[in-house]
Amino acid sequence: MASPTSDISEEPVAMTTDNEVVVKVEEQADTSAMSHKELMDKVKGELAQLMKDDTLLNDLPGEVTLEEVKSQIALEYGQAMTVFVRRDDDQTMPVVVTQNATVQELKRLIRTFVNLKLSREGGKRCISWRYIWKRYWLYFDGEKLSDDNKLLKDYGIHNKCEVSFRKRLSKRGLGDVN
Repeated sequence: MASPTSDISEEPVAMTTDNEVVVKVEEQADTSAMSHKELMDKVKGELAQLMKDDTLLNDLPGEVTLEEVKSQIALEYGQAMTVFVRRDDDQTMPVVVTQNATVQELKRLIRTFVNLKLSREGGKRCISWRYIWKRYWLYFDGEKLSDDNKLLKDYGIHNKCEVSFRKRLSKRGLGDVN
């Protein structure tokens, strides 16, 4: 039984789901003497282990964002789709978007994907997305995705479709050729 001044019970706390988690009283008591950094490191380690053991979330990177977790869950429940974006250098970026996403939302998620990838690789480059969208178009099945407010499904884009970046071709004084 717990003392009147203690919030920690003497009984082990057990929680069972797909992964069985047992928190012992001794471990709980040790956290009160930890610094904030030590506690955050411990929580990150525990979350990483839970994610590694979870069949749905084990594909996500170690330093995952809440948006990535939500996207993965939405994908599992059929509320989202993966769109593969092929760059000029033939690298492919898997971007998860909702089923009713617009071209503008896809562009925002491409930016998020690239920025997260750069930060995880230790890169500090600043990308001008205004410059990118002035110089490149997104294409699907030979059609330019020119209307930012149009739904992806209106272009025929569905789960596991590939969209490509294509450089806008222009001639001096004539504007965009595409």
